[in-house]
Amino acid sequence: MGPAEEAEYTAYVTARLPAFRRLAHYLCKDAHRADDIVQMTITRLYVHWRRARQAADLDRYVEKMLVRCFLNDQKLGWWSRVRLTGAPRETPGLAPAPPGPDVETRTVVHGALAQVPPKQRAVLVLRFLCDLSVAETAGVLGCSEGNVKSQSSRGLATLRELLGERTPAPLRKE
Repeated sequence: MGPAEEAEYTAYVTARLPAFRRLAHYLCKDAHRADDIVQMTITRLYVHWRRARQAADLDRYVEKMLVRCFLNDQKLGWWSRVRLTGAPRETPGLAPAPPGPDVETRTVVHGALAQVPPKQRAVLVLRFLCDLSVAETAGVLGCSEGNVKSQSSRGLATLRELLGERTPAPLRKE
């Protein structure tokens, strides 16, 4: 990679890093694993930068890479992960939840989301937190739109079941 391409890559990653970390954190609910997934993604992006920068929508291309890194990481056994104990560190670049009455609801929903199966969680995060359409989500995940709809339905049903009577109004099935 030449100096101009490297500068372009560095500028892109620097600008998008907070969004990548936020997406990874939504997916895996662990700041350390999220950082690992982002690192894997930007390393792969560096290797494939010439091809990636020619993508019609570079952000979607990289989001797809990140989700695939997350799903691949989910397939690995527990023995492939190292967990250190101690106080959790603050994660720079990850915006804290805004103060107010919604913080408790957000915490409850995020806790329940962490219990949803990984593929359903990926669909829910892309559809409802990243605000992608069904078609865009299918493109990122490399599956059919019907699969996205099915995974969304199952994921929302799982969330409703996990939340029970504490289900927030936007997630309730009326």
